[in-house]
Amino acid sequence: MPQAFEPQPGTPIAQLDTPCLILDMDALDHNMDVIADFYGDRHSKLRGHSKNHKSPALALRQIQRGGTIGGVCAAKVAEAEVMVQGGVASVFVTSEVVAPPKIARLCALADQAEVLVACENAANAHDLSQAAVAQGVDLGVVIEQETGLVRCGVQEADAGLDLARLIDSLPGLSLKGVMSHQMMAEPSGDLEDRATEAHRLIQPVLDLREVMLADGLPVEIVSTGETWSYDIAGDMPEVTEIQGGSYLVMETSYEYMEDFHLAGKVLSSIISVPRPGTAIGDAGARAVGGMKGLPRVEGRPGVEAVDMDTDRTVFKVADGAELAVGDQVVLLPGQQDAMVSRWDRFIGIRDGMVDTVWDIEARGCHN
Repeated sequence: MPQAFEPQPGTPIAQLDTPCLILDMDALDHNMDVIADFYGDRHSKLRGHSKNHKSPALALRQIQRGGTIGGVCAAKVAEAEVMVQGGVASVFVTSEVVAPPKIARLCALADQAEVLVACENAANAHDLSQAAVAQGVDLGVVIEQETGLVRCGVQEADAGLDLARLIDSLPGLSLKGVMSHQMMAEPSGDLEDRATEAHRLIQPVLDLREVMLADGLPVEIVSTGETWSYDIAGDMPEVTEIQGGSYLVMETSYEYMEDFHLAGKVLSSIISVPRPGTAIGDAGARAVGGMKGLPRVEGRPGVEAVDMDTDRTVFKVADGAELAVGDQVVLLPGQQDAMVSRWDRFIGIRDGMVDTVWDIEARGCHN
């Protein structure tokens, strides 16, 4: 089986085989430093979401940089397994795990690291308890409160309280607290707009926390917030951890968050200039993804991506801008998760050459 392209440190970017997924190391370090500086002396800490980068090496780099809870979030059991195998000591699966084989794998993982999982209903709580008892492990359970995404989570505080009482009574389970996830309906870089929306969306999970505490139940964890509200949720006294993920690699749809820089990019080469004003690149949807539209071209004014198929992107080249066959083009993704999951490794670039190479070991971990 042919080996995937893996350049050596010191290789000039001009010599990289394209398309390839690159990481701007200066931007990456900047993003980590923003988090480390912001959360360094605060009561709340970041629990970075590994679904965004899917790499234990990056997760450990985040943790070592500072400002984190010392663990990560994962969207799937398979992602959690990769993180634990890679040396991460605490993993919170922020999706409900309901299939018996997955619950069994989750409990097996709890014998190797601290494992937390989201829960929204009694039947799932009973299943988690039965599996944890069978494997002789303690599984941390966090109740998910729905706060506007119209997805998973209990709908009202009273329902959450009933579930909390049940979880607290079941063997093999430790009731850890509450969580929520939310998105800003109309993205805005204005601090006041973000603060208003963050407080509105996060309040229901804080209400659930209050009724649980009033009932004498433990609430060690209040896990909420994300990249767009990292600085708002991080200053809420009730919040203990923030589920930020997008800030690290970044994407064009988050550019209104000017505190962070775009780090994850796809390097492409021009393979054809079929007519004036048009150029064709060797990276398409299979390399970049397309969940939030076409990528933007970095550092080439007058060059715009106008169409993309599986393996090619069509660029419109304005008068005065030039692209020739063999030229490299850097593409900035609209959405990072789908892009990262298409690749075997990150190629870290600093000062125009390869600095490091990291495997993306949780790519394709859908289960």
